[in-house]
Amino acid sequence: MPKKVAIIGAGPAGLTAAYLLGKAQLDIIVFEKDPKYVGGISRTESYKGYHFDIGGHRFFSKSKEVEDFWTEILADDLLERSRSSRIFYNNKFFTYPLSPFDALVKLGIYESFLCVISYLFAKLFPVKNPKSFEDWVTNQFGKRLFNIFFKTYTEKIWGIPCNQISADWAAQRIKGLSLSSALWNAVFKPIGKKNKGKVIKTLIDSFRYPKLGPGMMWEQCVVKCKALGVQILMNASVQKIEQLDDHWKVYASTGAIFENFDYVLSSAPMKEFIPSVIPAFPNNALFAAAQLKYRDFLTVVLICKEDVTFMDNWIYIHEPNVKVGRIQNFKSWSPFMVPDPNMACYGLEYFCFEGDGLWSSSNDDLIKLATKEIIQIGLIKPESILDGYVVRQAKAYPVYDNEYKNHLIVIREALKKYTGLYLLGRNGMHKYNNQDHSMMTAMLASKNIIANNEFYDLWEVNEDAEYHESGESASNTGIIGRAIPNKL
Repeated sequence: MPKKVAIIGAGPAGLTAAYLLGKAQLDIIVFEKDPKYVGGISRTESYKGYHFDIGGHRFFSKSKEVEDFWTEILADDLLERSRSSRIFYNNKFFTYPLSPFDALVKLGIYESFLCVISYLFAKLFPVKNPKSFEDWVTNQFGKRLFNIFFKTYTEKIWGIPCNQISADWAAQRIKGLSLSSALWNAVFKPIGKKNKGKVIKTLIDSFRYPKLGPGMMWEQCVVKCKALGVQILMNASVQKIEQLDDHWKVYASTGAIFENFDYVLSSAPMKEFIPSVIPAFPNNALFAAAQLKYRDFLTVVLICKEDVTFMDNWIYIHEPNVKVGRIQNFKSWSPFMVPDPNMACYGLEYFCFEGDGLWSSSNDDLIKLATKEIIQIGLIKPESILDGYVVRQAKAYPVYDNEYKNHLIVIREALKKYTGLYLLGRNGMHKYNNQDHSMMTAMLASKNIIANNEFYDLWEVNEDAEYHESGESASNTGIIGRAIPNKL
């Protein structure tokens, strides 16, 4: 009999595992709580023929296996796109990645001089054993640049002061980036595919992107999964799972009970998933899971007449006098996202906590706020805006506060007694993974299951994505790269 696997969540991690295990002819059932969309935060939503990305997803990885997976699923429907992004600060737009001349002119010679002095001071007298995001960035850029280009935007994202955010987040998201490396990249841009693979990931200048947004990738993956015999159940959240001897039973929200699973793979938020497991986790692990925090966000979509003044993929908004954190231009991601060439579609992202004032605001009020702020920033004329739409995304970002790592240690230790249970992806592992990082955890779990051997430890997938940020280019990387095996 083929092994039977339950997969909770039809996001990048869940569908990657479903496809790979389906190809290996295993018996797979995917449980997805959303009634309509697959892809999780990597889905594409639509309104009146306009398509929009939930957060902006660049398809770029230093893992050849991930890149090959994307190509296998979508092939010719992946576009090659040039990156164009800016930072809005002090009523000025700064090119990002950094352009030294642009920054010098817009900051002014005096301010630029102070930033250099601050950077040199940080290099001479760094914060020892940096524990917070503020400490880490100050060491890399100096206190003055931290206050200009990092503090306001980061606190918009997380809703807590930078000195309460773990340095792990900075080390993961912008590993290897410093003032000197950013300047070097700006002056000596890598040329050729081989050298581009060595670029710090946040500085890449081109990426692939599905014609109709990231959800197109996962919608097509569903088609291919079903052709392999994989069952994908929509509008079917998992209420609880139960381990009976060496098998698992899954209780779905539909009232149906599914039995005799050899493995359960979950990308559901750890805070919600851990209490759903029977036999119950120890009290300290249940407490740890309950302490995990998430940041939510919403996108206000504005459909407008074309405005040639805004051609970026996205703009980071560092201004403290507006609430918007980032603005996406969906047409610049892909022209196919906008059905009328004379129109444009922008997404204003607001970071919030589920249930707070922003989250609970009516759609009309949110559209009015977004309209006011995009006009205030100077990107669009009032008469250009014709329509609006709102998307809410709960649990978009696992919060890296000062205590999260201790909670994960407790949970990971308790997980060891549950054979056949794997946690995958961003929310499943409470790691701020990119899409490709989440996929890699699914790939390793699939290899373990197919081989019937706990060879790879998913928690060691490039320790907070370290491998992807500093590894070799995809063309030079082995099948799994440097993921660390449990056993030899």
